Amino acid sequence: MSIRLLPALCATALSLCLTTAAAGPLGRTECIVPAKPGGGFDLTCGLVQAALQQSGGISEPMRVSYLPGGIGAVAYNTVIAQRPGQAQALVAFSSGSLLNLAQGKFGRHTEQDVRWLAALGTDYGAVVVAEDSPYRTLADVMRALRDDPARVALGAGGTIGSQDWMKAALLARAAGSHPKRMRFVAFEGGGEAIRALQGGYIQVLTGDVAETRRQREAGAKVRILAVMAPHRLPGDLAGVPTAKEAGADIEWPILRGVYLGPGVSDADYAAWAQAFSRTVATPAFEQLRAGYGLYPPALVGRPLDERVRQQVARYRQLAEDFGLRTAR
Repeated sequence: MSIRLLPALCATALSLCLTTAAAGPLGRTECIVPAKPGGGFDLTCGLVQAALQQSGGISEPMRVSYLPGGIGAVAYNTVIAQRPGQAQALVAFSSGSLLNLAQGKFGRHTEQDVRWLAALGTDYGAVVVAEDSPYRTLADVMRALRDDPARVALGAGGTIGSQDWMKAALLARAAGSHPKRMRFVAFEGGGEAIRALQGGYIQVLTGDVAETRRQREAGAKVRILAVMAPHRLPGDLAGVPTAKEAGADIEWPILRGVYLGPGVSDADYAAWAQAFSRTVATPAFEQLRAGYGLYPPALVGRPLDERVRQQVARYRQLAEDFGLRTAR
């Protein structure tokens, strides 16, 4: 073979390798937001997109698409039925998704019907009001719920039994009022709920810290009265009390992550898991995650799978405590 041919052959081989890599699970990737823009699922895909691009974990920019409906049910069922083996497609989930699965809200499918891939961090529940709200503290809200719960319109991105409804129900119960007496308005995603809060259609939002912070940074005129965390959160929220400090002994941590379809091969799943494991181990990711308002830990692969099953079991018991139907 002529030595002159070697550079051309090497270039061709390199081109083939790059083409093969781009065609694999980490090329032309997509993150599906199972809600309308602006909520916590959107935030999750934004962080996934930014983190993997920053670490070089994907070969091309990730596309973000939206598939709202049923607070995640439409996306869950679509991926299982129509795109089970599509390795390039990640779907955002939260602890709210697991709560819905515990109650059978995703139809006949259970938590065992997808491949849980990575949780990038933890969010926490929050009690939020409009900037000009007469409620200045969580104690004000609880007093109003105790005195006349029908006059306080609570709302969030989720229907009865969803995690945001659960946060409202726990708040009502802490105030000494039965959750069945509270007035709750459901929205398709946190973005819609925050707009309703600013418009005066609801008075209190039981939402999440991270999505509320991002909406506020984008110009939303809202205030966080309390966070449902075990301790005060750092940074600009250090002055915000925990719910327990404010008189309601409630904690609500929220996993935020992504899953894959059930038919994705072990090899493709392993490629994704390796990319996420490398990504979350970098100091740059810690800084990026903090910018998105999320907190440790990150879980990839089997540790996440185990956490999902534990949480679904716990949520099933909580739903039963509130007299809600559960899936077994």
